[in-house]
Amino acid sequence: MANHKKISLRKCVISQQMLPKKELVRIVKTSNGEIIIDPNGKANGRGAYLRPTLEIYEKAKKSNVLERALKTKLTNQFYEMLYREISEGWD
Repeated sequence: MANHKKISLRKCVISQQMLPKKELVRIVKTSNGEIIIDPNGKANGRGAYLRPTLEIYEKAKKSNVLERALKTKLTNQFYEMLYREISEGWD
């Protein structure tokens, strides 16, 4: 019997699609209230996942879905950092 590794799925908070965790960007609100982009997906805190496309980025910026998911206000500086991460190619 072949050993198949289980693929962890997560839901994009904007598109509501279930996708492999490695294909999504994780944004975390840490215990001290700092908002970070978590490239490894292992940081402690409240997390939300986004598909790393400019279309999803635009929807996230226009709506308050990401802010509701993280239960905090997001700054323009954070959105600029997120835009750079996505446009430079998320890995």
